[in-house]
Amino acid sequence: MRSVIIEGATEYRRFQREATQQRFSLRFSNTASVDAGATDGSMAGCRDAPSQLQTEVHSLIAFKTSTLAPSGLLRQGMWGEETASQKLEHLGLMFGALCSPPDGDVRGFGVPADRLCLAMRLFPSVWDWYLHWREERRGFYTSWEVNMLDFALSLAREKTGWMRQHPDLADALQPVDELISAGEVDEACRDWDAVCDRFIIYALNRKKDVQRVAKVHRDPFEPILPILEAESPVGEYRKITEEILARMPSARRHPKAAAEAVRAFLMLRFGLHLGLRQKNLRQLRFCVRGGRHSSEKQLENLRCGELRWNDLSGGWEVFIPAVAFKNA
Repeated sequence: MRSVIIEGATEYRRFQREATQQRFSLRFSNTASVDAGATDGSMAGCRDAPSQLQTEVHSLIAFKTSTLAPSGLLRQGMWGEETASQKLEHLGLMFGALCSPPDGDVRGFGVPADRLCLAMRLFPSVWDWYLHWREERRGFYTSWEVNMLDFALSLAREKTGWMRQHPDLADALQPVDELISAGEVDEACRDWDAVCDRFIIYALNRKKDVQRVAKVHRDPFEPILPILEAESPVGEYRKITEEILARMPSARRHPKAAAEAVRAFLMLRFGLHLGLRQKNLRQLRFCVRGGRHSSEKQLENLRCGELRWNDLSGGWEVFIPAVAFKNA
């Protein structure tokens, strides 16, 4: 408990703690739909992406998050706010590593910031450097690299890929020593589809290579294995709520501590009763008894649920529209 869960003293957690001190990711601050996620405290110290890259990424996010695909373009699926935020993180880390100085703590490639553009992601040489950089930094590959390649493949996909449908992205390409040659830039401007096709073949094969050697760096079930193996896992968790009640501070003498204990008790009980993912539990709204609760349409637009009093049944209920759930 002390070494693995509380102090985080495992080898990987030590790496994680040190890596989080190195702020190198690029920030896409003009992406309105996920602006809150891109500029929160975790991004403090990061640099703003150059204007050209910002414009391209903003266009990509708008394409994937709009209710309807833009006229003249084809799209396969759309992103919610969380997915868009995750993709921004992918892009920020990749381009941040590429433009970081090679002689610094991050040991990046040193690409001049004004040469960064999304079209660089279609070149195998860029991906080979980035994949090796991540493997050397962490010590092994994980599913994160597989997800990155899947993301890149979706953008280059024939007919519905956003990058495939934007050959004008090649206009921003510039040669980068030891990474992208002038001949490759000319070819991208001349035959964009051929570059996309070649990248798809590369990425599919590289994805198989990474999957073959990727490691699971932590077992999320290990800390709760005794509970999972118990005869009644829910009963084991209820012991925590019983301990909270047994140790409840005096609300008169210690009002803040008592309020925190009540909150902890309620969150655990709600979690046990509802079985929600943490996002749905975190975003659950509350309507006081006798108040005007949110309509189903409002909750669908907000993509969250609400705890409220039901006069017909004479009890509290949690109402969550299907669209609020992942893979609804």
